[in-house]
Amino acid sequence: MVERQLKARGIFDERVLSAIGKVPREEFISPELREHAYEDRPLTIGCCQTISQPYIVASMLQAAQLRSEDRVLELGTGSGYQTALLAEIVANVFSIERHPELAEVARQRLSRLGYTNVEIVVGDGTLGYHPRAPYDVILVSAAAPQVPQSLVAQLATGGRMVLPVGSRDLQELVLIRKDETGIRQMRLDGCAFVPLIGEEGFRE
Repeated sequence: MVERQLKARGIFDERVLSAIGKVPREEFISPELREHAYEDRPLTIGCCQTISQPYIVASMLQAAQLRSEDRVLELGTGSGYQTALLAEIVANVFSIERHPELAEVARQRLSRLGYTNVEIVVGDGTLGYHPRAPYDVILVSAAAPQVPQSLVAQLATGGRMVLPVGSRDLQELVLIRKDETGIRQMRLDGCAFVPLIGEEGFRE
């Protein structure tokens, strides 16, 4: 997967590639789907949610320019796969999941795999997570109709945010950088994510 699906498509960040090589993706999906674990496509994980295709995950992590000292806020814990990748690279990961059952399964799974630098909370991710703000990086694993301003406010100066923005059906990955003068946006690639539900996202 690393050689054919990631490096061949422009993923070059060695920290990202190393993390993907270490984390067993099959541990984050149901047993009946394990034979498809390393295919480059999303897989269902329940609650009408998916584990994103490996290339998209790697692309987002690379765009975020992760550093070992970073504090990261992740929106959409889902299976916990991206959470585990982040935990391999950065100092602390705070992850928000709106489905309590997914959050609990991910919490147990990550604990079993030995990740101790992760905190998972249940809530409305569009509002961020004030108790641990500010964050060096914010990664949003669901599609927003626009950039949630609560997240911009919780991004540290010098911070990066990567998120899909667009309609429910089609979006673009956007990289946001925040500095003393405000924010700058860069479009990265087309994508298709499940919708980000919440006060500053889509309505159910």
